[in-house]
Amino acid sequence: MITPQSLQMLLALALGFAMAGLSASAYRLVTDRLPTFGLLSTGPRPFVFAALPLLIVSAPFLIMRNTLLGRRQESRRFEFVFLATLIAGFWSLMSGLGLVMTLQACGLFA
Repeated sequence: MITPQSLQMLLALALGFAMAGLSASAYRLVTDRLPTFGLLSTGPRPFVFAALPLLIVSAPFLIMRNTLLGRRQESRRFEFVFLATLIAGFWSLMSGLGLVMTLQACGLFA
C-alpha cells in the first residue's frame, strides 16, 4: 500500500518534470530557440538575471535532454547517464515540492 507521503513525493516529482517541460516549451514557443545553459554567459547582465528563473525551473528538462542526446551522439557511459538522471530527478522533486507547497499555501491544493 502506498503511503500519503509517498504519493505526495510522486506527485511532486511529476509536477517538477511537467513544469520543467512546460517552461522550456514556452520559451521555445516565444523565441523559436531551445533554452540552453549558455543563456547565462551571453548578453548583457539584466538578460542573465531574467534568464536565471527560466533555467532554474527548466533545468531537469535541459539536463535530461542534454544527457540523452549525449548518450546517443557521443556514446556516453551508463554511469554518467545514471548520475545525470538522478540529479535531474532530485532537482525536479525539489521544484515540484516547492510548487506543491505554494499551491497548498494558496489553498488550491489539499
